[in-house]
Amino acid sequence: SLIIGGVVLLALDRWSPAPTEHDAMKLPLLTSLGVGLVQCLAMIPGVSRSGATIVGGVLLGVDKRAAAEFSFFLAIPTMIGAFAKDFWESRESLMQGDHLGLLAVGFVVSFLSGLVVVKVLLDFVSKRGLAPFGWWRILVGVVGLGWIYLA
Repeated sequence: SLIIGGVVLLALDRWSPAPTEHDAMKLPLLTSLGVGLVQCLAMIPGVSRSGATIVGGVLLGVDKRAAAEFSFFLAIPTMIGAFAKDFWESRESLMQGDHLGLLAVGFVVSFLSGLVVVKVLLDFVSKRGLAPFGWWRILVGVVGLGWIYLA
């Protein structure tokens, strides 16, 4: 899946349709729904959620930067759900001592570092496209297969 996904990213970076949408905040409802449905492909092992949504967005006529930005927006409900689940399961230990303070600091630091990483990644995709991610996936897939074969 890593290698196939890498080839898809390389092909899409080279032969993507001309974008008709350039603002992730103003995507038409059907385009947004289509990108959300493509997200289901991430249930296949080796398919990344963000990669699937970016590819889906670009295939649906969304510019690469806007597709990457929309992909990050789609991650928010998943991250909130994962946080809520973990918080609920750990609620008893968090209520003891100063764990809530540590959790708050960790949340703020994670949020701020996430903003920086998202900005850098969006700028990277705008300047260099999706090909570097495609080559990375192919490299990791080949190394992984080699490791399995030699083990």
